[in-house]
Formats: sequence, C-alpha cells, structure tokens
Amino acid sequence: MPEKKGGTLKDVLQSAFASGAILLALAASIILFFKVMGNPINFEGMNPKGTPMPGNLLGIIYKGGFIVPILMTCVTSLIIFTIERFITLHRAKGKKRLNTFVYQLQNLLAQDKVEEAIEACDTQKGSLANVMKAGLIRYRDLQKDTTLEKDQKILSIQKSLEEANALELPMLSRNMAIFSTLAPVSVLIGLLGTVLGMIRAFAALAQAGAPDALALSTGISEALVNTAFGIAGSVIAILMYNYFSSRIDNYTFHIDEAGFSLTQTFAASLK
Repeated sequence: MPEKKGGTLKDVLQSAFASGAILLALAASIILFFKVMGNPINFEGMNPKGTPMPGNLLGIIYKGGFIVPILMTCVTSLIIFTIERFITLHRAKGKKRLNTFVYQLQNLLAQDKVEEAIEACDTQKGSLANVMKAGLIRYRDLQKDTTLEKDQKILSIQKSLEEANALELPMLSRNMAIFSTLAPVSVLIGLLGTVLGMIRAFAALAQAGAPDALALSTGISEALVNTAFGIAGSVIAILMYNYFSSRIDNYTFHIDEAGFSLTQTFAASLK
C-alpha cells in the first residue's frame, strides 16, 4: 500500500509540473506578445494599431493577431519539455555508457561475482541499473533457496525484472504525449490563424473604391506569421518526439538484453 500511495503522489506531482509548465509558457507568451512585440516603438507613429516600422520583426509578429500567443505557448512548452526530457533521460542513462555497463555486468556474472555486480549497479545508477539491481538481488536470494524448482527460480527472476522494468518505463516515456499532441495541434492552430488573416485580407480587398492598404497588409501579416509559428511548432515537436523515442527504445533494448543475459547466466548455473 505505501508504494501505491507514493506512486500516486509522484503521478500528481508530475501532472502538476506539466500543467504548471504550460501555464507558465502561456503567461510568458502573453507578456512577451503585448509588452515586447506590442511595444509602441515597433510601429510607425508609436501606434501599435498602425503599420510596423520597416524591417521590425517584432512589430510584424505582433500583427499576427491573438492566435500568436497561443502558438508561442505551444513552442515555449515544447522547449520546456525538451529540456525536461534531456535531463530525465540523461539521468536514466547513468554514469557509464549503456554498452559499457552491460558488458561489465556480463563479465561479473560470468565470474559469479553477484555482489560486485550489485555494487556496480549502485555506482552506475539510472534505469538500467535499477532494473538489474532488482534482478541481481533476486538472483542472489535464489542461489541460496533450495525449496524452489529450477523453472520456478527462473520465472521468479524474470518476474523481478519485469516488475522493476514496469516502474522505470513510465519515467522514460513521461510527457512524450505532449510532443505527439502538439505536432498536429500547432499546425491546426496556425492554419486557423492563417484563415482568419486571409479573411481579413479579402475583406479589405472587397471594400468599395480603393482597398484599405493597412487592413490588407495586416491580414496578410496575420496569415503568414501564424503559418510560420504553426509550422515551427510542428517541426520541433516531430523532431523531438522521434529523437526521444529512439533514445527510449535504446534504453529498453539494453534493459531487455541485460535481463536476458542475467536469466541465462542463472539458468546455466543451476544443476
């Protein structure tokens, strides 16, 4: 029961971090949009409702309209969770390279140095080390157990590895859904802003007499800025999702490899 409560508390804290990060990104985006991009010095006549100063990128982005802060929130959130994933997966790797650590464990097990292998896990730290330590502790206990059959002992080690692995996988894949969600959402929100901008541009053209040049340029700016932000957010989300997915797959492969090696070594040591 205590483990269950601890796990629940951990899940709540993780959810709170994700929600807090998105709200922080939204607040920062709104402040940046109105205070920096909407600063009067970025516009002719010091009027944010007018035309941006020639070549002033901040003023041009401000003309993208109210969709821009939403898209900025998406991009900022992606940056925050990218940093979080880098830190988490770096810790999950441990101190040594995974290949080096797996090779070290295999050598120690081949020499039946179980205690040294457990100490190596304590030194290595990380997800692979945590899973292997659980399996090695069970390995050590089963070496002294004379009540179980060979098949039962092997199944017991496999169960210990699976349970430890089940505790580590959620941490490895945490927040990955945010990347897979924001990839299409950023494009759709950018498309919405593009459509609204084009509506404004065509409305300016539809006026009787000479078209309103300011309204026309504002509509085009709104369309292009939202398109750019939407594509940028989608590209970042897709690249980061694929990168982190490959790293997670690499970790799980090494965990499976090391677990299989441990099981086979134990099976070979039994009579």
